[in-house]
Amino acid sequence: MKKRTHLFNLFEIISIITAAVVVVFTSVLILTIIVRGFPYLQEAFLSEEIQFSIKLSLYTASIATFICMFLGVPTAYALTRTSFPFKKLCQIIIELPLSMPYLVLGLSLLLIFSSDLGKALKELGFRVVFDKNGIILAQTVVNLPYVIRFIRTAFQEVDERLEFISGSLGASKWKRFTTITVPLSKNAIIATIILTWSRCLGEFGATLMLVGATRMKTETLTTSIYLNLATGDNGAAMASATIILIISFTSLFITNWLGRKNSKESRMKDVTLR
Repeated sequence: MKKRTHLFNLFEIISIITAAVVVVFTSVLILTIIVRGFPYLQEAFLSEEIQFSIKLSLYTASIATFICMFLGVPTAYALTRTSFPFKKLCQIIIELPLSMPYLVLGLSLLLIFSSDLGKALKELGFRVVFDKNGIILAQTVVNLPYVIRFIRTAFQEVDERLEFISGSLGASKWKRFTTITVPLSKNAIIATIILTWSRCLGEFGATLMLVGATRMKTETLTTSIYLNLATGDNGAAMASATIILIISFTSLFITNWLGRKNSKESRMKDVTLR
């Protein structure tokens, strides 16, 4: 018994030391960005180029997040609340991009929109290659599988018995979805929106492949980092990185706060039911 307790305590100590190493290493990475970028923040905010990249990043990330949620919520509902042929296969296909390099996804988009279809869309006024529409498309394709997985998980955690009881009382599936499924998944959905928006801001690989890196045209915050490093302007690059870090930290803080709020609400409901 003493030997088992000794081994257990040893495992705890090793775990804590490992966690401390990870925290220290991550902190060094974050502090490096802050220390190197903070002195250039004021200059960056006054720069017309950085202002353009911030505005473009916020615009494209917001539109891409809206599209991801618009497509992701009904898809997640179909995967969790309906039955159709080859459902498991469809789920695998939807989540396959999660394991693919973003450059490959960007290359696929480039090939598609450089084809006759892409040329036809361009003639109709919908430009994708080397255009801000391409940034939105790349951000959407990269983040849509994450949105579907997160929302699907949230819907799976909703007790289907509540929907069954509501249905037995005459509520339609749409009524059950809007009055039970969505409200009970509210915090998870909001957290998904915030995380998706933050991830869209940081997307680079697929965007670079599809729209390139052109100053004051397709220059997002991540593209600004790439261009400034390529030209030796490390100060501007670190300032852009610091801005992204601040946005990411804020998004993560809000997401964690919503998670804690959701947990408290769940515990209160359990106590009430008991």
